[in-house]
Amino acid sequence: MNQATELGEGKPVTSQVPQGGRRRVALITNIPAPYRIPVFERLAQYRELEICIFYCSAREPNRDWNMGRGRYRHTFMRERILTWRGRYIHINPDIWGELKRFSPDVVITTGFNPTHLLAYAYARFHGVLHIPMTDGTVVSERTLGFWHRLVRKHVYRHSAAFVGASLGSLDLYRAYGARASALFQSHLCTDNAVYPGVPKSARRFDFIFCGRFAPVKLPGFAIDVAQSASHRLGRKTSLLFVGSGELESRLRSQAARVSEDVECEFAGFATQAELPGYYAAARIMLFPTLYDPWGVVANEACAAGLPVLTMASAGVAGELVRDGENGYILERDLERWTDAACALLSDPALYAAQSARSRELVASYHYDNAAKGIADAVTFALESR
Repeated sequence: MNQATELGEGKPVTSQVPQGGRRRVALITNIPAPYRIPVFERLAQYRELEICIFYCSAREPNRDWNMGRGRYRHTFMRERILTWRGRYIHINPDIWGELKRFSPDVVITTGFNPTHLLAYAYARFHGVLHIPMTDGTVVSERTLGFWHRLVRKHVYRHSAAFVGASLGSLDLYRAYGARASALFQSHLCTDNAVYPGVPKSARRFDFIFCGRFAPVKLPGFAIDVAQSASHRLGRKTSLLFVGSGELESRLRSQAARVSEDVECEFAGFATQAELPGYYAAARIMLFPTLYDPWGVVANEACAAGLPVLTMASAGVAGELVRDGENGYILERDLERWTDAACALLSDPALYAAQSARSRELVASYHYDNAAKGIADAVTFALESR
């Protein structure tokens, strides 16, 4: 049978119905996310599949996302969240009954919370195909302990196909022994079409930082870069902060201390509709991070034509953001970040080339391709049974 064809954004989904008719697919995930809801809507258009998304919770305490429910079949389980060392652990025993009522042919789990493991156990007990889905990488999981790795090894050994958000995710599966033919990619992405082309001359801010104000995201380092660039360029620089979080008061104090060198503006939490305007107001995306399996903010920046400065600890590094092409992948070294920022701000030809390259690289990261990766994994699993 032919798998679903690769599609451009906005084109209808067409694929051949497999033998045995429409197949039911249950996908269990933590909470609704703005970069996944459009993917689920496109999955719902695959005529050979009946998709239902099972959410552990409507939201998590550190997420301010406010969005519609989406046009696809979904259900919210009874919310049970434990907090452990800053992480949210979902425990939804009702997943077993929900799956029994839905009676899926394929179960997709997006993590290793107790709820995901219960769904995996349901699949094993009932002889249902299982597919894991992750945005993790070898780097992001390098600190996992023995028992975490043992659980993953067991689950992956009994899985029919594998879905990863990045090439790094596929490498992670390979490290556990998954065969190449069973690996499928479902990008994390944004709606590229809503980010307008804006000339550099129309951009008010030199830099933008977008994300949670948390220690792992290093927002204070962004201010350091802006101040260092100010000294190097001999002029005041400007930095737009978009987001919120526990470090906000500390960031505002730091911004006040460097106000002679850097104009910092705090826009607060932004809705999805507001983001394109903020990116259009900036020249360079500063994306320092100690840990990020991917980093959808880089998709947004690239769609808006911004070069991105980031670290190897971001999943986008080397894939969506390529060193010297549409930004730079740097160690946590203030001088090197300053060198890269100043080169882009003072060389119009370099900036134009990297800005254009950002748009080129992000073009294939769209919702239809993301949905296709999941659908292809399901098709592979069903046909390989």
